[in-house]
Amino acid sequence: MAATKKTTNVTKSNPAKDSKKGKKDKGESTGVRKAEITVIVNEQQAMKIIQNSKVVTVQDLARQIGVKISAANAFLKQSEIKGTVKKVGGYSGHYLYQVVSS
Repeated sequence: MAATKKTTNVTKSNPAKDSKKGKKDKGESTGVRKAEITVIVNEQQAMKIIQNSKVVTVQDLARQIGVKISAANAFLKQSEIKGTVKKVGGYSGHYLYQVVSS
């Protein structure tokens, strides 16, 4: 019995073709930098809104103090770590926050 040897031909693609497929120049080679944006949440205003409500959502807080949802979410998470607010309900990222009673 003669043993048969399987060979697989692997073809390498042309790198010039690959670079044309959906890849666009992102400006990295030109040295263009993106600006860093800092949003400051007025803590007194935010805490006043939270204290005057039974519960508050991230979206509600963001709309009332005039910042993006990500900034309001970061503020509520920091406040939760500090112990000034707590999660009282909600699910899947849509949580309800309430001031911790003193």
